[in-house]
Amino acid sequence: MKLKLLLFALLLPAVLFSQNHQSRLESLDIQHYLFKIELSDDDDKITGATNIRIYFKKDLKQFNLDLVNEKMGKGMKVISVADAERDLQFVHKNDQLTIYNTIRAEETHVYRIHSEGVPRTGLIISKNKYGDRTFFGDNWPDRARHWLPTADHPSDKATVEWVVTVPEHYKVIGNGTVFRESAAQEGFYTTHWKNEVPIPTKVMVIGVARFAVEKSGEVEGKRISSWVFPQNKKEGFYDYGMAPAITRWFVEKIGSFPFAKLANVQSKTQFGGMENAGNIFYYENSVTGKRTIEGLIAHEIAHQWFGNSASEANWHHIWLSEGFATYFTILYMEDQYGKEKATELLQKDRKKIIAFNHRHAVPVVNPAIKNYMKLLNVNSYQKGSFVLHMLRNKVGDENFWKAIRHYYDRYKIGNALTADLRAVFEEVSGENLETFFQQWIFQAGHPQLEISLTDQKTPTLRLKQTQSGHFTFPLQIQFVYQNGKIHTQTFEITEKEQLLVSDQEGTLERFIIDPDTKLLFEENL
Repeated sequence: MKLKLLLFALLLPAVLFSQNHQSRLESLDIQHYLFKIELSDDDDKITGATNIRIYFKKDLKQFNLDLVNEKMGKGMKVISVADAERDLQFVHKNDQLTIYNTIRAEETHVYRIHSEGVPRTGLIISKNKYGDRTFFGDNWPDRARHWLPTADHPSDKATVEWVVTVPEHYKVIGNGTVFRESAAQEGFYTTHWKNEVPIPTKVMVIGVARFAVEKSGEVEGKRISSWVFPQNKKEGFYDYGMAPAITRWFVEKIGSFPFAKLANVQSKTQFGGMENAGNIFYYENSVTGKRTIEGLIAHEIAHQWFGNSASEANWHHIWLSEGFATYFTILYMEDQYGKEKATELLQKDRKKIIAFNHRHAVPVVNPAIKNYMKLLNVNSYQKGSFVLHMLRNKVGDENFWKAIRHYYDRYKIGNALTADLRAVFEEVSGENLETFFQQWIFQAGHPQLEISLTDQKTPTLRLKQTQSGHFTFPLQIQFVYQNGKIHTQTFEITEKEQLLVSDQEGTLERFIIDPDTKLLFEENL
């Protein structure tokens, strides 16, 4: 996901339900959703029937699902709840649907929930820039609950089907592949999308609009397509046509594409791009016909592996999604355009990290954040990316790529925390990475360095860390001598104050800190 300049963090406050969800997770596992939805041009009300298959881990007499109540004309109203045998009692209040049913551990039940309403968010019903009516799911982070009864948390993954009935002038895109499509009757038709790979609710969506559709290629026999507004289809097909080559690069580097297809969709998402599983939604002005969004497309495609397949188990570890997508975009750019391009992007990101730290000195994994939208910050994206860059330099390229593939293979279609990533890198590299992850992920800030020359003829520098916390790290210094000789040396920094002595003789002309852009640091001049 890539943020627009206007972040909606203050507009959409979210309440942290981690403890409640953890209790629910210990009691049940949602295995499958089937959403039947009817949309109309007459009004913004959606009518739906949801079938949910749930495996229960404990004996229960009741359980909860997330669904926002109707308030002031917006929200959802539950009409009925039933299982295979009878209607069930339920209570829908405080944005929770409580279903009463006596259940034994290790049983699997299917429930049918009828609901209707006008979503406040989650399903965005609006008009595109051409004045055409559109419907786009926009669930991140936990806004699926605004229009769908779900366990709305990234750790509760399920397969999903969409059976969507719409006026016949629309096309419908959804997760998975088309299972069935009906002929139009009385001006409406129904499309049935079926996704057989478990995914979190944050990336379970549909899109409904007037679309022009083109197959742009195949990767591993899986269809890559472009879905754009008809008024700019030539430009859209050209811009989104970059996707097959980018997808192929990720397949070669990480592993097989995790979903049945990839559709790149011009949409009304509030974000620059939203990495919905198998159907990425891009902001409508992403289409220009100039192919200026290669980095954005790479970022969102990277999420298909990191975020959608291997997902963070808790919102506060979102850097495992956004930091990965940010860094793998840089790695893609490095492969396509050379090391200079990657260095340029890393240096820009380092400036952003430094500026953000001056405003908000907080760790990357920060449980104090209660509004999930505020997790879409520089720490999650750019700092998470730079941590991966430093990890790559620490363990070496061969171990880095081996560990990345092991990590993905172990947690694909599952969930992971930062400790899981660390464990994989330790297994592969044989190194103890406790200090590395503690200081870069769980500690705020970064090294702020004062480095001064104390002896020019026997080149000696004095380093002082001025930030509050203590960091240990390798620091590369390039010594430039008056006789024209250039010598680069790496020092292990372990103390708050430390002398750095060159192992090459000569009179020093100048020195350059971190010439190869390997370290996240700030120089105090």
